[in-house]
Amino acid sequence: MHIRPEHPGDLPARDALIAAAFAHHPHSDGSEVPLLHALAADGDLALSLVAEDDDGSLLGHLALSPVTVSDGTPGWYGLGPMAVCPEAQRQGIGSALVREALAWMAMRNAGGCVLLGDPAFYARLGFAPVPGLVLPGFPEAYFLGVVLASPAPQGTVGYARAFGLG
Repeated sequence: MHIRPEHPGDLPARDALIAAAFAHHPHSDGSEVPLLHALAADGDLALSLVAEDDDGSLLGHLALSPVTVSDGTPGWYGLGPMAVCPEAQRQGIGSALVREALAWMAMRNAGGCVLLGDPAFYARLGFAPVPGLVLPGFPEAYFLGVVLASPAPQGTVGYARAFGLG
C-alpha cells in the first residue's frame, strides 16, 4: 500500500470508494461525496490523501479542512470524511491515512486536529476529547481532538461552510 496526495484523475474512483464505504454506515446520510466536492469548490480542502494498492486501485481516502476556534487559535484542522473500501477494512489503512495526515500537519506546525468519530478507533491514534473545545449539537464523547502545539485552545469549533453546521 502507498499513501499519496490525491490527483484529479482519482476523483471517479475516490467518489465510488467513499459511496461504497458509507453505503451502510449507520451515521451516514450519503452526503460524503457531495461534501468533498463542495470543500474543493470552496477552496477548503487542505489535504486530500488516497491509499492505493500496488496496481493503483484506491483503497482509502482521507480529507482535512481548516476549522476555526472561537478563541482565535490558528492552525487547526478537521479530519473527515475518511473512508476505506469495504473489502479492505480492518487492515490498518485508515490508521495509516490518519498517521500520514498527522505528520502533514506537524510539518506545517499546525495546532491540532478535531473530528467526529468512534472513540475506540481514534483513541489508538492519540485522539481524545479536548477539555474546553466544543462542537455544539454533537455528543462530547465523539468529538475528539489531538493537540499538536500547546496550549490547547478553548472555545467553539467552526467547520468549513460545506459541512452546513453553522
